[in-house]
Amino acid sequence: MKNDKSIAVSFILLVSMVSLYRIIPGRPLGFAPQIAMALFAGSVVKDKKFAFLLPLLSMLISDVIYQGLFQFKLSAVPGFYSGQVSNYILFALLTVVGFAIKKTNMVHIIAGSLAGATIYFLLSNFTVWIGGGLDIANQPYPKTMAGLLHCYSEAIPFYQGSLYATLIFSGILFGGYYIFTKYFMYKPQVTQL
Repeated sequence: MKNDKSIAVSFILLVSMVSLYRIIPGRPLGFAPQIAMALFAGSVVKDKKFAFLLPLLSMLISDVIYQGLFQFKLSAVPGFYSGQVSNYILFALLTVVGFAIKKTNMVHIIAGSLAGATIYFLLSNFTVWIGGGLDIANQPYPKTMAGLLHCYSEAIPFYQGSLYATLIFSGILFGGYYIFTKYFMYKPQVTQL
């Protein structure tokens, strides 16, 4: 029972920390821990309801904070935006990707991180393009192959930041989990007779 409480507290702190990190002003484009958190939750959390809940709750908390800052004119970024539901669905999909990651296998973690960031890049920008999103010049992307490629090309800086962030935060999350379970989790002593 004591381990369950410490794990619950750890996850609450994790969700809060990740939510707050996401709203830090001036961080590099796309450099946020949410993709890594979705992959980690899918890989590590046994109860799959909670695996989906952790990244979505993190996104919701940070979106509410963003909206509050936006309302008080402390940020130019609104917390609630068109396409928000599809973004949440993408993070649920990334949690499913995490199901395939073996939490103690570094190759799986790196491959999952690369796959997660890439899947998010491809699908999120496709939804921007198909949903009538605007380019840097505030013009809608044409519904042509050239328009789609233009959408992807403008998102490359976000993809790079997302890729680096996912690799770094996956290392922190999975590495921290490994250290915690190896050195701090209660293990019954086996005595030999």
